[in-house]
Amino acid sequence: MPPDATPSAAAAGRLAVTVERLRQQLQEAQAEADGRALVELAKGVLVARLGCGPAEAARQLARLADAAGVSRLELAAEVVNDAAHDGITDAVGDVAARDPDADAADSGGSPPGVRLRTAESGALAATDSQTVAASLLEHALAPLGACAVAIWAAGPDASLTLAGHAGYTEAEARRWRYVPPTVATVARRAVDERGARSFPASSAAPVDRAAAAAPAPEGDVPSIRPECGAGGRIAVPAGAGGRVDVVLEICWPEQPPALSPALLRQLDGLAELCVHTLVAAPAAQGPLPVDELIDICDAIHDPALVLTPLTGADGRVTDFRIRHTNGHFVDPAGRPRGAVTGATLLEAYPSAAGDGHLFDKAVRVHATGEPFHAEQMAFGSLVEHVALTVVAEVGISRHGPHLLLIWRVEDETARLAGLLQHAQRLGGLGGFEENVRTGDITWNSELFALYGRNEHSAPVPLEDLRLHAHADDSAAIGRFLRTVSRHHRPASVAFRLRRPDGVTRHIRVVAEPVLDADGRLLAVRGAYQDVSSQHWTEVALAATQDRLAHSEEQAAERDRLALQLQHAIMPPTHGPLDAPGLEVAVRYRPAETESLVGGDWYDAVVLPSGHVLLCVGDVAGHGIEAATSMVVLRNALRGLAVTGADPGQLLSWLNVVAYHLTDRLTATVVCGLYLPATRTLRWARAGHLPPALLRGEEATTLPPGQGMLLGAVPETAYEEQEVGLRPGDTLLMYTDGLVERRDSSMTDSVAHLLATARDAAPSSLEHRLDRLLAGSRSDTDDDACVIGIRVI
Repeated sequence: MPPDATPSAAAAGRLAVTVERLRQQLQEAQAEADGRALVELAKGVLVARLGCGPAEAARQLARLADAAGVSRLELAAEVVNDAAHDGITDAVGDVAARDPDADAADSGGSPPGVRLRTAESGALAATDSQTVAASLLEHALAPLGACAVAIWAAGPDASLTLAGHAGYTEAEARRWRYVPPTVATVARRAVDERGARSFPASSAAPVDRAAAAAPAPEGDVPSIRPECGAGGRIAVPAGAGGRVDVVLEICWPEQPPALSPALLRQLDGLAELCVHTLVAAPAAQGPLPVDELIDICDAIHDPALVLTPLTGADGRVTDFRIRHTNGHFVDPAGRPRGAVTGATLLEAYPSAAGDGHLFDKAVRVHATGEPFHAEQMAFGSLVEHVALTVVAEVGISRHGPHLLLIWRVEDETARLAGLLQHAQRLGGLGGFEENVRTGDITWNSELFALYGRNEHSAPVPLEDLRLHAHADDSAAIGRFLRTVSRHHRPASVAFRLRRPDGVTRHIRVVAEPVLDADGRLLAVRGAYQDVSSQHWTEVALAATQDRLAHSEEQAAERDRLALQLQHAIMPPTHGPLDAPGLEVAVRYRPAETESLVGGDWYDAVVLPSGHVLLCVGDVAGHGIEAATSMVVLRNALRGLAVTGADPGQLLSWLNVVAYHLTDRLTATVVCGLYLPATRTLRWARAGHLPPALLRGEEATTLPPGQGMLLGAVPETAYEEQEVGLRPGDTLLMYTDGLVERRDSSMTDSVAHLLATARDAAPSSLEHRLDRLLAGSRSDTDDDACVIGIRVI
């Protein structure tokens, strides 16, 4: 004992060793109990090979295990593998060959052969499907890291039934006991694609059997949820004769292992084991005997065939044998039943081959159990080297290993009758024929529907048509009846039909007389058509046209009023202004289109102080609203100017008017006060173009001061500037309608205006303004006004 060890520590160490030894013995005993059936199978193999008794076989198994240095269970698994040569044997062989891709498959604690054969023996000895699932999970799948397994049985109607499960709660299993054919679950995807599929925990791309090119990513696929959580899954289908009978769905708490060939063979072997244990046994009781299927086939009134699959060496369906044809069978090529019965489907009907054709659909129904139906499908046969093809309504269903194929070929008369019926339904047509001599009346179903009457009720004679129509239509119906019955000429009439359910429909009836050889009336035949939709469409169209005409008249009237108002306040020219030391001229050009009447305005007036108020403005918008807003601002500025305030203050007050005392109109304005005594111009602008000064041969714009357009904010200040004028100077104040172009910047447009102003002959101010208007390149069809001021 080490010097630092105490008696209690030594006792604890001995106890831990004892516990570990007992745990190993317990695990060995459990493994021995689990593998007892496997050992018995190996003993049976030795009895058959050595010709000895069971006791001698047990001694031989023990001696061979001791000699090989392995346990009896491992040796039993090797003996069974050597004798079986099945799918599990192939899977064990892959691991034995140390496939580089088999690391994940060989990650369990015990050898794969022992695990797989132990799971097999437990499944074969099981009395119910739950025990089978538990054996697969415990012995074969849990060592791979799996936490749950579900065994789905594929039904003949493409549904899925949960046959066995392990690792799921009972409540979850009850919720997923049955999955209808239309629900695309994990197992359903494996059935549809007839191959193993890996579904990662995230929305990653699924891995197919070949593990070749990565397929397109797919989202989460619904399925039963294990107790360990919604991790990754692998679904493996299996069956016999090319059809899918069972799907093995295995769940991992996180990502599933890579679907390598070695792992795939192990899972395929387990899935095939489920087929034999869960499908073969119930099948022994018989799905649907072929004799009963033949009886059902004979009871069908359309051509029907019973098909039996023919499989190749790989288990895939290569063709179908026509086992039976019923008494109503009619071959499209005219061959007798005996020439078709016993042949294969592709021999009798070669055109059935090909993607999406009849044979491809039959193979899919046989594999998945999902019935197929098509209203029109082309197929045919080859008779004396002549291809005969028909188009028929086809239905295919699976019954055990057999298929029932039914088709219905419509002749030309039936097809045209069906086409006529659809045309009458779509057109709202109802046909009739009335025998004048016998009183017999024939209506089709559409006419009963138009009248809102039961098909078992008596039809309405033409002479009683007034009783079912609106009173105002009686005269027109009378003329219609006289034309047909007395004058023996075709006629038509539109009337309002009052139906028993209180609904009134607009109907047009067309009729023609049927005469005998002597010209006497035999019958009247014709058709009713429901034209209610057309009538109400015409009514709505007429109402819309009336409203449109009224709106156009209102718009034209508003445009005329706006134009009259604008011309009354803003005439194209202005009379001479008696201003000391100034010559003032005004030009106004209205919009070319009356609907574009804008809010451009100007004003030039001598104030009581002797100063001259000069201003030009532009209200946003067009029409009567812009014209009235222009009047408001113009008159408000005149009233405010009487106070003697400077231009900056006038614009601040005018902004308050635009923001608070109107419907939030916005406008641009340039406002100036000319002081004759000093030849000085004080001016300010609110978002408007600055004035242009013409001095000698020079033409420039005054430096623009800061100023926001009117009506944008409740309160703002405007920068005021001052410029001294000389005798002969000309000042131009204008709106953007004079210069603005769609294809040029405002800077280029103003530069063109200044160039035109320099070239204009200065003989008179009036002549200069006329030259400016004539040389304007504006293309916006907007109003334009300009004020010219020349200092004398």
